[in-house]
Amino acid sequence: MNTKKDKETILYDNKEFNCPLAFTLRLIGDKYKSLILFHLKEGPVRSGELQKSITDISNRMFIYSLRALEKDVLVKRTVFPVTPPRVEYELTAAGKSIIPIILQLNQWGQDFAKSNYLYAPCE
Repeated sequence: MNTKKDKETILYDNKEFNCPLAFTLRLIGDKYKSLILFHLKEGPVRSGELQKSITDISNRMFIYSLRALEKDVLVKRTVFPVTPPRVEYELTAAGKSIIPIILQLNQWGQDFAKSNYLYAPCE
């Protein structure tokens, strides 16, 4: 018999997830977190440059998303002790491990858009 008690659960942020996909989507499923990860795929990026690379993101949402990705150990923040302060973000090993999946989603979006909509690739 397959009951809820027989399934493994993931405890995250005081919530139980019975499905790894639901847990993954909680970590990276919103629009901005996935885009931040996508734009960090080539290596460390300065904070201002990263924010400019993401269209229509408010400063508040940018900071919120980055803090959440840091908390979840997908992104690392480095502050350089210079004046003015310089801050860079980069992917952690866990963050790098999700990039192939994000690139597959990007490719799927390209293919789908080409065959169904007007298409212009993201940069």
